[in-house]
Amino acid sequence: MLKIISCNNLDYREKLKKYLENDILKADKVVNSVKKIIAEVKKGGDRSLLSLTNKYENNNFKNIKDLEVSKSEINNSIKQCTKDFIKSTKVAINRVKNYQKKLLPNNLIYKDKTGTKLGCLWKPISSCGLYIPGGKAIYPSSVFMNAVAAKLAGVDRIVLVSPARDKKISSEILATAKLAGVNEIYMIGGAQAIAALTYGTKTIRRVDKIFGPGNAFVAEAKKQVFGDVGIDSVAGPSEVMIVAESGCDPEWIAIDLLSQAEHDEDARVILVSESSTLIKSVNRFIEKFLKNLERKSIAKLSIKNNGIAIKVPSILSSVNVIDEIAPEHLQIICKENKKIVKRIKNAGAIFIGSYTPEAFGDYVAGPSHVLPTSGNARFESGLSVIDFFKRSSYIEANKTSLSKFVSHIDNLASVEGLTAHAMSAKIRFLKRN
Repeated sequence: MLKIISCNNLDYREKLKKYLENDILKADKVVNSVKKIIAEVKKGGDRSLLSLTNKYENNNFKNIKDLEVSKSEINNSIKQCTKDFIKSTKVAINRVKNYQKKLLPNNLIYKDKTGTKLGCLWKPISSCGLYIPGGKAIYPSSVFMNAVAAKLAGVDRIVLVSPARDKKISSEILATAKLAGVNEIYMIGGAQAIAALTYGTKTIRRVDKIFGPGNAFVAEAKKQVFGDVGIDSVAGPSEVMIVAESGCDPEWIAIDLLSQAEHDEDARVILVSESSTLIKSVNRFIEKFLKNLERKSIAKLSIKNNGIAIKVPSILSSVNVIDEIAPEHLQIICKENKKIVKRIKNAGAIFIGSYTPEAFGDYVAGPSHVLPTSGNARFESGLSVIDFFKRSSYIEANKTSLSKFVSHIDNLASVEGLTAHAMSAKIRFLKRN
């Protein structure tokens, strides 16, 4: 069950540091394997992509054209899903769209007191790739969390890639893509998919930016191709931290922790409380619920390897722990929740109160569930429509306004030894012979 770490112990910081070290994304084996795969796709194009897809995804596609999902299959996918699934997906898409609309950026141009016009212009990226995992489970929710924002931003070309099972992508993923407005889909995954999206092949044109989570190989591939293509982030294992005080329902907390643990053997689950009694009760219910989970073997390993409970002196002192770990998902269940929210600096998404489980945010709340992991909430934010835009600065001077800055340009350029810089401003005011 959850290993207990007490803030009062002398070795607390050392234990926490060891827990937070993310060796998964640093393994030499992963780094070197990914480097070879990327090189193969760059050199061999379609031929290498087909070979690697069959090798690593246990498929036997005969032709590169077989990797593309046909328009008819995409169109028919909705009929292959239950009415309940389609209904819930439409509700989720609508809520995500309504939330992201409020985040849409506006162009800004203003004239300052010198008469210079300044501002910024927002333009959508031209194309993007959406990586949707398909290994241990299928994630249609990852489709609409990414695709809805991309469509809303006005991205012209949205390419979805996902590994196939038995030469097929699930009807639920295809149907969600259809409902979200995506119609270019390829049955490829892993580092080879990231390489194809980055460098392009005869069959798959390159994209400008890649979005979406994946396993350690996908994360490492995104890291290695960054610079040749844009990426949203490098995602590590998913994680949840629950801050709960004495008197909270241990059953609810236990199942909330398990809802994260069932994602992946490497998922992290963290309980923070001032109550030893609550921690012990949560552990008992984790053991009880584990017996009936469909993915109990995965959840059990996650809890065993990455499940911890941090005993703090007081519930308000949890702020220091939160900021140090910078969790992807943070649930706060205590009377002082507003005080804690006001004080914390680092968290991907914050869920307040007993009736706001992290699963609400995973599916239908509205904000994207694509969030910074591995402590990256210290410097990153969750995915939004803004990530599908580029911002260009707008600068427009006239003769009068530029004349007020010529001497300053000259002074600064001279210090840097950039003679032409200085002259490019001065020349506009020199009398010609």
